[in-house]
Amino acid sequence: MRNVRMQIAYDGSEFFGWQRQAGFETVQETLEAALLAATGEDVVVQGSGRTDTGVHALRQVGNCHIATALEDDSLRHAVNAHLPASIVVGRLETCADDFHARFSACGKRYLYLTATSRFRPPVGQRYAAWSHFVLDFPAMRQAAEALIGEHDFSGLSKAAPERKSSVRRVRSLRWIRHRKSLAFVIEADGFLYNMVRAIAGTLFEVGRGRLSPEVVARALADGDRSRVGATAAAGGLYLLRVRYDEPLFRGRDRGPRGVPGAFDY
Repeated sequence: MRNVRMQIAYDGSEFFGWQRQAGFETVQETLEAALLAATGEDVVVQGSGRTDTGVHALRQVGNCHIATALEDDSLRHAVNAHLPASIVVGRLETCADDFHARFSACGKRYLYLTATSRFRPPVGQRYAAWSHFVLDFPAMRQAAEALIGEHDFSGLSKAAPERKSSVRRVRSLRWIRHRKSLAFVIEADGFLYNMVRAIAGTLFEVGRGRLSPEVVARALADGDRSRVGATAAAGGLYLLRVRYDEPLFRGRDRGPRGVPGAFDY
């Protein structure tokens, strides 16, 4: 029996979120079914977090304990052979027995992407939100500045009675602007349920002029969810990276013929 961790990418529009749910296709269940088919072992895959229905991931991290004799690279190939096209295990490695994808994590990075055009884009509607409004970017940036630091984010998330604390530390928020799109990348030590989507919805309401830039600071101070914007669409949200104190998946992913692509690394 050994502990293996995986770097997983998936198209969230094909799944009802990460967590296993009876009667619904989820990322966790799909991975566990692929591992069962590849090894004959019934295992539980622990994820770094429970992404919602429609939310995408580029570098989700999961781990499981398994007794297969397959080496890491062979196991990765075997699992991918049993996965649908909407999910792939990009990296896989044996790790310390006490590593846990969720409890060992010390931070996460998300991207929220919005297409900005007069008419709805005909391609990629499941992979970005859409806004046809003229946006006041300086006001959005001013509102976002209040997010940096340690705050109680209960006013910018969905209520969850079972959680122990609503305090999180946002380390950075960076904007990316293109002619027909607007995105922000946010990194924190952790995120609450619907927190990034609540932030996105609020910032775009500020950009439209329907909320003042000070609304974010007030919501952080008083925890009143009713004052901020609606939860933004799930399709614009991407889990970019999960951070740990130890380095994961080091080095280039070199196959038997070298690193794929036109460059030699």
